[in-house]
Amino acid sequence: MSVLPSRYVPFAGCIVVCVLALNFWYAGLGMRVLALLSGALVLVGVADLAQKRSTLRRNYPVSCHIRFLFEYFRPMLRQYIVEADNEEVPFSQAQRAVVYQRAKAVSDVRPFGSELDMYAERYEWLNHSITPSLIDKPDFRIAIGGAQCSKPYSASVFNISAMSFGALSPNAIRALNEGARLGGFYHDTGEGSLSSYHRENGGDIVWELGSGYFGACERAGVFSEAKFVERAQLEQVKMIEIKLSQGAKPGHGGVLPGAKVNAEIAAARGVPVGEDCISPARHSAFDTPLGLLQFVARLRELSGGKPTGFKLAIGHPWEWFGIAKAMQSSGILPDFIVVDGGEGGTGAAPMEFVDHVGGPLREGLMLVHNTLVGLNLREQIRIGAAGKIITANDLARTLAIGADWCNAARGFMFALGCIQAKVCHTNRCPTGITTQDESRWKRLDVPDKATRVANFQRNTVHALRDLLQAAGLNHPSELGPEHVMRRVSSHEIRSIATLYRFLEPGELLGNKLPEHAVFQRFWSLARDDSFAPPPPFAAVRASKLV
Repeated sequence: MSVLPSRYVPFAGCIVVCVLALNFWYAGLGMRVLALLSGALVLVGVADLAQKRSTLRRNYPVSCHIRFLFEYFRPMLRQYIVEADNEEVPFSQAQRAVVYQRAKAVSDVRPFGSELDMYAERYEWLNHSITPSLIDKPDFRIAIGGAQCSKPYSASVFNISAMSFGALSPNAIRALNEGARLGGFYHDTGEGSLSSYHRENGGDIVWELGSGYFGACERAGVFSEAKFVERAQLEQVKMIEIKLSQGAKPGHGGVLPGAKVNAEIAAARGVPVGEDCISPARHSAFDTPLGLLQFVARLRELSGGKPTGFKLAIGHPWEWFGIAKAMQSSGILPDFIVVDGGEGGTGAAPMEFVDHVGGPLREGLMLVHNTLVGLNLREQIRIGAAGKIITANDLARTLAIGADWCNAARGFMFALGCIQAKVCHTNRCPTGITTQDESRWKRLDVPDKATRVANFQRNTVHALRDLLQAAGLNHPSELGPEHVMRRVSSHEIRSIATLYRFLEPGELLGNKLPEHAVFQRFWSLARDDSFAPPPPFAAVRASKLV
């Protein structure tokens, strides 16, 4: 007679308890509840044994679900039980706490000193002044719109980054846009287009057009001028942004399954209900740097002269250099460029793309800034930056290395009440932010969350003002790489200005290339009429295919 394997003991125990409880069914309510619960577990065990998809369930009936339970709750509980206050995965408890406090307009001060190791490598700080300044009005604005733009826009230094309706719930979009209206900053639509929820409250909109051209397409991926004009000329739309790539998954398209394309999403995106909504990995409206700039000029004209630019995560440097050279040869300039860092991303993406594709924000931003400075174009083109920016220190550091303004996505999600449960892609968001489940998103109170969104932005900008005052400055535009210090070893500190090579105005216009490895290697090889790899690289690649 074989002994029952120990892994079946929990299931056998459920059967015994169920039989005993049924025998004493009339003993009282408690026994009946026990019989029902144990009976339910017996049914679960039988289902585990009968199915063939999961070996774990067949070998550990009933008890295996304890693992599944912990696996489900682990991401939500880990941040409260396991993580240290300053462990960033991807945002630390300390970072989330300061957003919650500023969103609720409660005290955000910290007692008893810093918990950071100031003698660790890569620790950074902002140098202060013996004679601090006094800034009366901290509503810092940035004028966006060059000579080729007839309707310039005055943007806040801190705005809501691209997050689409579909990725976010209706009430999340409503709250973000109302918060933007209350605070006087802009709300980027993301590539999911301008929905009715974006328009309800009248907050300033930056309309992002991705490779699907949603809201302005004949069908997904095919641009329609007529449909673009319908929305681009709305008063609420302040700027047009072409998305070349995004930090979360640069070079990767996306698919919204047809089952999720309901009537509202279909109306917003201009696609059929119930059909897969495909965002291609590349644009069909252009295929060269010159084509991109011609598309920028055309959208600016069709929008009635509104600031038009593009967003990209830096990848192959010769592709960005090709765009810069096209600016020189064509004379067509974007009004702005938004640099998205590889550390960004509110939605879901493959692990390889999240962790290992796309340049981080700092390097990408400095490359774009340096290129425009070297071509004497920096004063004519504004630069925005996005990628894990939520505190005033993040803002100051990013502005110091080349940005004119910053955008944040996850920071504003925290202001809405996000708890970093990391189930954004499952449609089971516990806070009703990243779900289309009506029973969940309707619980998100729009007036309350809109106020928190506005509070978070205002209090963060006020904190930036305090940092500027401490440094003796009067406006974010005065920040430079010389203001940010970094410890590079236990006994050496350097300013960002000395750690990196920053080009002088017009340095790329001479016959001699600057002493900068990327420019030395790729600038002369880049072309304004092609994104293709330069000849040496193309030849090497071709030889490997032989």
